[in-house]
Amino acid sequence: MNPPIETLTPAQIVAQLDVYIIGQSEAKRAVAVALRNRYRRQQLSEQDKQDIVPKNILMIGPTGVGKTEIARRLAQLARAPFVKVEATKFTEVGYVGRDVDSMIRDLAANAARLVEAERKEIVREAAHRRMLERIADQLSTELPEYQALPNEMGFGADYPLPDTPETGFDLHAMRAKLIDEVERGLHDDKEVEVEIEEKGSNFLQVFTPGGMEEMGLDMLGANNPFGGSRSSYRRLLVRDAKVILEDSIAKDLIEPNSLNQEAIHRAEQTGIVFIDEIDKVAIKSSGGSGPDVSREGVQRDLLPVIEGSTVATKFGPLRTDHILFVCAGAFHISQPSDLIPELQGRLPIRVELNPLAEDDFGRILREPKNAIVKQYQKLLEVDGTEISFTSSALDEVAHFAVVLNQKLENIGARRLHTLMEKLLEDLLFEAPDCGPRRITFDVADIRRLLGPLVESASKSKNLL
Repeated sequence: MNPPIETLTPAQIVAQLDVYIIGQSEAKRAVAVALRNRYRRQQLSEQDKQDIVPKNILMIGPTGVGKTEIARRLAQLARAPFVKVEATKFTEVGYVGRDVDSMIRDLAANAARLVEAERKEIVREAAHRRMLERIADQLSTELPEYQALPNEMGFGADYPLPDTPETGFDLHAMRAKLIDEVERGLHDDKEVEVEIEEKGSNFLQVFTPGGMEEMGLDMLGANNPFGGSRSSYRRLLVRDAKVILEDSIAKDLIEPNSLNQEAIHRAEQTGIVFIDEIDKVAIKSSGGSGPDVSREGVQRDLLPVIEGSTVATKFGPLRTDHILFVCAGAFHISQPSDLIPELQGRLPIRVELNPLAEDDFGRILREPKNAIVKQYQKLLEVDGTEISFTSSALDEVAHFAVVLNQKLENIGARRLHTLMEKLLEDLLFEAPDCGPRRITFDVADIRRLLGPLVESASKSKNLL
């Protein structure tokens, strides 16, 4: 069973990442090669597959330059289970925090959701047909023609559908007609009774010294008071019942055991774990006690997970040998060399992301598929307001972002979100009450609205 692996070449992967992320070509090349290596590995024999492990990556660069976005877009491109965690969430036993294994359990859960969504799509057509039949069967009981029939005749699955020449009534034709009407929405305002199954969990969440964890109860079997499922009946409009019923039928058509097996296999073979803020646990211990000991403890806890171990999840045991780990940190105070040597050895590929220049900020405003300006344009179009910016106006916003990052903390491209929100604050508030209109921002508008805040940056520190 081979999981779906993207067959794009490294150059094509970089091109796909360029659609959303400006610059950082070195980091894009590194993750593109890592993704291509997964495709290459799947073409080998089973024995060779086990011998080849992924080369984990350490990204080094200031905040807001695209580290997280690169990993997230890579996972979407690869159709792979993905989880993002902060290293500061984890601490060794005795300190408040989470067990490092929890990120692998989260990865398994994400893989299960991914596989379930894919399988639902496969059975969507069959589920849609069954949904229409169930609703039609229930609506048919209200038809005068049906009520005039003998009690043992009807539309339900437990009843035959004979032709009735003596009455001149064709059940087959009537059922097909009613299904077509439900499909076209002619009965959306009628009510039907829907059975909703609420499945219980075979795992119980409990508080442990390491945080919220799951305790397995599978060994209880049929006597499991926490497992099983229960059903309830609700009367809903047909338009609402369609969505709930189709989803419920799709779930019933999916075999849960094979779903769990595929989820575990997908997480093991294509999972990506992004560990952010790794620099926050990189300060070497001074040999005493306190937070430094905890930081080094986190690094040692990460070692077996990154190197390869088996983690118990509610979907089954999951081996981490072939999961790709991408670690990232700003490393302002500490250095990558401050990580313990064993952890450094498990992050063999290092890429440095460059700080963003003024030109990069301007491109971020304009070029990506989900550029900030495009986002605000779409939001305001909902209220009938069309906004546009001159090229020089966007250059001025980029300039202000650079100035503020120099005067205050350097938060990278995230500064653009703050400035655009302040710039359009009044417009976003007033748009629903002003009716359709078109507004163009030029340099003078940018300087008038943002200039005073930027000039008094020290006073406006809490706002910017």
